[in-house]
Amino acid sequence: MNRLFITALFLLTISGLQAQNRKHISNFSAYQHFYNPSLTGSEGSMLRTYYRNQWTGFEDAPKTLLFSGELDLADMNKTTDRTRHYQYRDSRSNYLGARHAFGIIALQERFGPTRETQLGLNYGTGVRLSQSLSLRFGTSLTFNNFRLDGNSLVVDNTGDPRYQHVLGDQNSMSKFDLNLGFALTSAHYYLGYAMQDITKGHFLKSGNNFMKDVYTRKHIAQAGFRTALAEPFGLIVNGLYQYDEQLKGTVEGQVKLVYNDLLWAGGGYRNDQAFHVGAGLHYRQFRITYAYESPIREARSISRSTNEIGLAYTLRQLTTERERNSGPLFW
Repeated sequence: MNRLFITALFLLTISGLQAQNRKHISNFSAYQHFYNPSLTGSEGSMLRTYYRNQWTGFEDAPKTLLFSGELDLADMNKTTDRTRHYQYRDSRSNYLGARHAFGIIALQERFGPTRETQLGLNYGTGVRLSQSLSLRFGTSLTFNNFRLDGNSLVVDNTGDPRYQHVLGDQNSMSKFDLNLGFALTSAHYYLGYAMQDITKGHFLKSGNNFMKDVYTRKHIAQAGFRTALAEPFGLIVNGLYQYDEQLKGTVEGQVKLVYNDLLWAGGGYRNDQAFHVGAGLHYRQFRITYAYESPIREARSISRSTNEIGLAYTLRQLTTERERNSGPLFW
């Protein structure tokens, strides 16, 4: 694999053979709101970021940087009991948690001569169906800008008509779109469904039309379960399914073993593409995670690993005196 081959891969993408617009995160359970806006603020007010270095060691390989902020308006009320976790509230605490939550997401990905920037404004709200179960709804207004430096492209045949509309130009395309989602959440599980790019990029767009076939409606399903094991251990299981008309379906699974809500270690699998191992440290209001991803099967033609580092800071410190056998306090 070299720079020429990476460029060729991307040119196949923009010519419409396969759209590489699906984003993968090894530790996807920590960024639920990125996939489904209804889960914005589901863990309270937080700042999060991660850096993903794909195909480590290749020149111009994909690199992704994400930053997000979530604000649960309940955290702004000084009279609210903020010592209890969102999922562990009760009627005595009078803390409903994330009844109204807002979020912002910024992502940039670089791949050879391309630059993609995403911005999203999220809103999530919920109603309590019972003492321990909530139904959440959410929406997101998203902005995408895709740039391609045609002066940096290197192709075998400069006369190939597939590339004439992009070679030698500074190509740029922008679009606005909408995401919608809903989820059932409780102390021990969640189940969600979302649609991204509902209008397939036709809501509002400008610039060159060279990426017109990339943006299509996406369907995303999420599920998670967490429980206490023998004290002080806990178990977390998460799943993610993504589907669109171009890339079809991708299934991901992840398992974490948690020690005292302080340390976790685990692994995951993405069908026909990769497996990963990861670990994390939670110290007071800070979180740091690392994942190492290795390609398998059809993705092994690019036989290089991926490294991912995540950081998070929660604005509401969780209580260390939780209920017995309540299980882990994060996903």
